Amino acid sequence: MIPGPLLFARYAFPPNERGYCGPADHAALHGYGMAGVSDPGLVLLARAFAGAWPYLQLIAAANRIADPLDARVVAAYWVGNSLLDNAPMSDFGPFLEEAFRPRAGRGWAPIAGTVVAGAVPHHSFHVFCVYPWTGLLRAGRSEPSLHVLDRCRIGWGRVVSAPDDGTVLVRQHPLTWDGRSFGLGPAEPRPARIGFVASLAPGDWVSLHWDCVCDRLTSAQVRTLSGLTRRHMWLAQTGTSAGRHRTAELADL
Repeated sequence: MIPGPLLFARYAFPPNERGYCGPADHAALHGYGMAGVSDPGLVLLARAFAGAWPYLQLIAAANRIADPLDARVVAAYWVGNSLLDNAPMSDFGPFLEEAFRPRAGRGWAPIAGTVVAGAVPHHSFHVFCVYPWTGLLRAGRSEPSLHVLDRCRIGWGRVVSAPDDGTVLVRQHPLTWDGRSFGLGPAEPRPARIGFVASLAPGDWVSLHWDCVCDRLTSAQVRTLSGLTRRHMWLAQTGTSAGRHRTAELADL
């Protein structure tokens, strides 16, 4: 198993490189990922991700795991696993209020509604229900909102080809928006950077963040990630979700 801090770096680096979240020194995060080194310096970089770090703390505490960067905790947040079942809403609600209510302002009520409706502390919740982009879609601002949501969610797909040039072609389902609801379109080939994952081959299932391969996935992980993504897509478009005409600017990531 990949050490938790390195697994975190794999998923966090693509948006960090673009300046969307985390510390300014994205070169340091890239260096750790390429070297495969996990040390206290990498832990400090991970703690600087103000959007992701509170979720890791919540998942770890709910499962009585001392280290928020335990590999199981990191995988739960980015991809999903059984640890999310142990994060009760009674803990999740207060966490959300403390972490995001001051920045949500009038947009707080719909976020709180998703907790009651079945949200879990997964990255797709933050993307679809906390980020302002769903509200901007409802307000008619489809671009760049749809593009950002599609790339910021953790996607999944199957490698079609892997030329020896640092890229792969991956068949994946694009995010769609019909003016009222989200969907996933037919799988289509998209180019992606290999990132920190070596020796990819046609047929491999992979996860993606901002068109960068983050990790190999098992079929079970694909089903889990797909299910959690669809859950929060649905919550973001129901009457209890953050998707109801919300344009508040919240935390990045």
